[in-house]
Amino acid sequence: MRLAIEEAAKAEGKNEVPIGAVIVLNRKVIAAAHNLRETTQNACAHAELLAIEKACETIGSWRLEDTELYVTLEPCPMCSGAILLSRIKRVVYGAKDAKAGCAGTLMNLLQDGRFNHKSEVASGVLEEECGKLLSSFFRSLRERKKQQKTIARGSGTIPTN
Repeated sequence: MRLAIEEAAKAEGKNEVPIGAVIVLNRKVIAAAHNLRETTQNACAHAELLAIEKACETIGSWRLEDTELYVTLEPCPMCSGAILLSRIKRVVYGAKDAKAGCAGTLMNLLQDGRFNHKSEVASGVLEEECGKLLSSFFRSLRERKKQQKTIARGSGTIPTN
């Protein structure tokens, strides 16, 4: 999880939502990624999806059986679907996602018996540290937007964002 947190910090350095993911096979990291939605303007550029893509390239298969995914934030529905379809054995996540979490918070797609694959789930690993990364990022973002509005009002211009 520490490596996933390092990936999240890379995302934050690019003004991306600080989410990082790492995929491990036989105790060896085979892929690491962080969010790139803003950079790429691609709604699918979530850390988990980018890590899954790299892991598939690394092992030469779309089947990531026997792998573990470490991610700083609970996977959303899209990422949970990719996790199931790629057959990831175990998912370990840090912070819960009250708005989109599909590994136990809003629902648990990863362990739904109606699918042909289930992933083991471990939640709350370094939860406080993962959560602080996110809350600090969004607090800073709100402050920046507030400052932009104040500056815009003072100059008589209307902000574009």
